[in-house]
Amino acid sequence: MSGKAILYSYWRSSCSWRVRIALNLKEIPYDIKPVSLIKNGGEHHSNEYREINPMEHVPALHIDGVTLIESLSIFQYLEETRPHRPLLPNDVVKRARVNIIFSVREICDVIASGIQPLQNLQVLIFVGEEKKNEWAQHWITKGFRAVEKLLSASAGKYSVGDEITFADCCLIPQVFNARRFHVDLRPFPTILRVDRELENHPCFRAAHPSSQPDCPQEISK
Repeated sequence: MSGKAILYSYWRSSCSWRVRIALNLKEIPYDIKPVSLIKNGGEHHSNEYREINPMEHVPALHIDGVTLIESLSIFQYLEETRPHRPLLPNDVVKRARVNIIFSVREICDVIASGIQPLQNLQVLIFVGEEKKNEWAQHWITKGFRAVEKLLSASAGKYSVGDEITFADCCLIPQVFNARRFHVDLRPFPTILRVDRELENHPCFRAAHPSSQPDCPQEISK
């Protein structure tokens, strides 16, 4: 598999962030092509970008001659094609358990389907400036109650045991979003502990919004 991957990304997009983390952890070289969600009404709505991602969202990842457009689908592809640095547990029970609530996949699904879509930019624009913080706080808090319960059963050093997994790739950007909307995180001690474990990990730091080429200069560090 040759050639550098291209990640279509927006600096503050948590979905883009989680993919950046995964690419870094798997040591996959990639270039970032910034797609502004606010410039000129949103570059993700342009005809050019619609050809790349018909959903008009970020991220999109062009790799191995194909373009993938959903973060969890990207995770699955990366795991299947680059298994030498696994981000799903090697334990078959942890990978596939259907009736137990603390698998990596379920934590990812709760965040990617049950929290993030309810506080993304398009939804907040529709809700309106006056109500957006209250709205985001409500749905993040509700979702984090579920995540905290999952982690209370699954977490070791990280979200699932003592190995970094895709669950961590999803969790850390969502914690950032929670702080951005001033969510009270004191009721979620396991989430906070995992976040502290990973805040200075080089792959997570390199993927941080403030480290991205399209981050506004007054925010970057």
